Amino acid sequence: MADSSFDIMCKIDAPEVLNAVMQAEKEVTHRFDLKDSNSKIDFNQDANEINFTSNEEYQLTAVKDIFKQKLLARKIMPKVLSFEKMEDALGSTKKQKAKLQAGIPQENAKEIVKDIKSEKFKVQASIQGDSIRITGKKKDDLQAVMTYLREKDYGIHMQFGNYR
Repeated sequence: MADSSFDIMCKIDAPEVLNAVMQAEKEVTHRFDLKDSNSKIDFNQDANEINFTSNEEYQLTAVKDIFKQKLLARKIMPKVLSFEKMEDALGSTKKQKAKLQAGIPQENAKEIVKDIKSEKFKVQASIQGDSIRITGKKKDDLQAVMTYLREKDYGIHMQFGNYR
């Protein structure tokens, strides 16, 4: 019997993020408390980052919360965003950058593999670039690993794919 396998990865659907940005911008322009706040959300697909700007810190926080809600509505977890420090911009405005996670970082991948091995699952885990391949003889073992990983929080967005 051939081995079964699946991949743990993080792939972001850029058109879905763009749609979330457009919907969030639309809501920001229609919200009464954000009408004159000069709030903007800019998505730079090449750099995989989103720039938030607004007049006040609380307004900036509200804009980020709206954007996170729009991401959730499109089945993208807000964990894919890693926010940088909020800073002052021109004209007494506030701005903040958020990077989109692309792939599983190496240190997180090592931690995931170590946890899988420490739990003594009857599977093999190998890091392949920015994803992790899990192989095993029984599909039940693979399902157990998936369940185990869903319960743990590594602070990153994980997807399971290529299940064979």
